[in-house]
Amino acid sequence: MDLLLLSNGKIAGNTKVMEFALSAITDVFTRKQVKNVLVIPYAVIRSSHDDRTAMVAESLSHLDVNVTGIHRAEDPVEAARQADAIVCSGGNTWVLNKTLHDLGLIGPIQQAVTQRGVPYVGWSAGAVISAPTIRTTNDMCIVSAAITPSLGFVPFQINAHYIDATIEGHMGETRDERIEEFLVVNPHQSVIGIPEGSWLAVSGDTMTYEAANGKPLHWFKLNQERKLVQAGSDVTELMGLDG
Repeated sequence: MDLLLLSNGKIAGNTKVMEFALSAITDVFTRKQVKNVLVIPYAVIRSSHDDRTAMVAESLSHLDVNVTGIHRAEDPVEAARQADAIVCSGGNTWVLNKTLHDLGLIGPIQQAVTQRGVPYVGWSAGAVISAPTIRTTNDMCIVSAAITPSLGFVPFQINAHYIDATIEGHMGETRDERIEEFLVVNPHQSVIGIPEGSWLAVSGDTMTYEAANGKPLHWFKLNQERKLVQAGSDVTELMGLDG
């Protein structure tokens, strides 16, 4: 597989979406001789799917590729089957995952990535759905049908936009406490917190952790001290986890 799982779309100083990881994306798309890029903008709520597709096209304008939005396809399943690369936008994870299930796209996307070797780039919600389930998303479930199983490209849970912080005067649970709650209920699973400006890169059987700003990855397991992993590290061992 070729995966680039970004915590978010932009960091300070960026003008284009995915800009902080654009070198890595360019390398993968060039190596795989990508011509047709399929954008999945279903997670977008507060702007249009066309606008989000145009943002991705602008970011990839230096490449000789054709960028189209899956929402414009007469047959979304066939569009997934024909794509040379898939870019999945951030937004609301619950809406994204439900839409993929409703349209019968989970299987075709899995087949494209795992069997045909189609590169998959996802940020925020698009990264979270690469886990077995979306139960560690930060998003509110704004749809009535809560569907949690997702693409399962990686065996661990993902918490995108991870932040190790407390807010003065805020009496609710911190991000770490919410993750701890998940692990108490799901004791055999791991949660990987990827902070802003960072991404997980899978190439074949190897996974590395990268960050444009040097922020470490946070690896959570029940009854174990949180493990910090520095940018540039090989984290292939994460691919051997049992969920």
